[in-house]
Amino acid sequence: MLYDIIIIGGGIVGLATGLKIKEHRPELKVAILEKESEVAKHQTGNNSGVIHSGLYYKPGSLKATNCISGYHELIKFCEEENIPFELTGKVVVATKKEQIPVLNGLLDRGLQNGLKGTRSITLDELKEYEPYCAGVAAIHVPQTGIVDYKVVAQAYAKKFQSPGGEIFFNHKVLKINNLNTSSSIKTEQQEFTCKLVINCAGLYSDKVAQMNQKETLDVKIIPFRGEYYKIKKEREYLVKNLIYPVPDPNFPFLGVHFTRMMKGGVEAGPNAVLAFKREGYKRSQVNLAELSETLAWPGFQKVAAKYWKTGMGEMYRSFSKTAFTNALKELIPDIQESDLVDGGAGVRAQACDRTGGLLDDFCIRENDFAINVLNAPSPAATSSLAIGGTVSELVLKRFN
Repeated sequence: MLYDIIIIGGGIVGLATGLKIKEHRPELKVAILEKESEVAKHQTGNNSGVIHSGLYYKPGSLKATNCISGYHELIKFCEEENIPFELTGKVVVATKKEQIPVLNGLLDRGLQNGLKGTRSITLDELKEYEPYCAGVAAIHVPQTGIVDYKVVAQAYAKKFQSPGGEIFFNHKVLKINNLNTSSSIKTEQQEFTCKLVINCAGLYSDKVAQMNQKETLDVKIIPFRGEYYKIKKEREYLVKNLIYPVPDPNFPFLGVHFTRMMKGGVEAGPNAVLAFKREGYKRSQVNLAELSETLAWPGFQKVAAKYWKTGMGEMYRSFSKTAFTNALKELIPDIQESDLVDGGAGVRAQACDRTGGLLDDFCIRENDFAINVLNAPSPAATSSLAIGGTVSELVLKRFN
């Protein structure tokens, strides 16, 4: 089957990319190949549902620009498609005095990124926003919200298909052969030919990128599992909206936090532990080949050497509910171990280079045959329409 463009991956970024391409060039024949039986099965369908504001990201970076523009596009899309969402606002709280300079730096960064209304608040104001939260300093971010991203992704899929886009489910890509002016893509079910491949394969984006280029890839996806607890119904009053800690500026995770969910309930977490399988949502799920590949990657070895103490703490919280509860108590002292019941888990596709750098920004790389989205972790869901727009601009240059 011959197509102009084939997108590999039916997560929220792949769907948004397809949607943007069809909006600008509806005559192009575009298909999405998804290895699962539905869209948004992995990162998209297992995240915390937060609409991120752009607070954390370096001004001018792809994350900052795409998050902020994507935020506005997402809100508009939800309004037009009658998708439930809520702009709840959030507090970011320093629980130790030594965290205050980092908190102030976050405030400055948010203001540089155009977050009007984001401000330092007094401890009395903190109690007004979150009566059970404790800290030594805090900021309030009014732009943050909540939504169900699986519902959003399903709406993207519906709109993508309505102007003629096609989605093929249960089509795991096995091999890509680059021809003179096209690529042949072999899946478990059939073979496709296209002029351009767009790789939005998330947890397997490095594998797909290696299929479409001869040069050895200098980054590898390292899977980090984030595990959540849910707060018992009768104790949900402890959290009004969203409560975040001050993150470690050297580690690309935000720390355990509290999130009220669009579909109901309150989640606490996640931690961040190495997953022993790229789609390993439970500690018991192990893929020895994938784990060995991770452990052998020079970049991961450098990350492990640098962050071993942080990693051990995260792993300890993974196995100890008491330790997890103690981390949550820093923000809400009244939380008890008995308040927590097992929640879900997600796996973050974190790109890591050979030198041990955990890529902080979105990473999009091109070659003659493909556009590879190699690093699109949080806030990719919030930024999805903007990332899709960025990729579609690269596509349109080729097809003009």
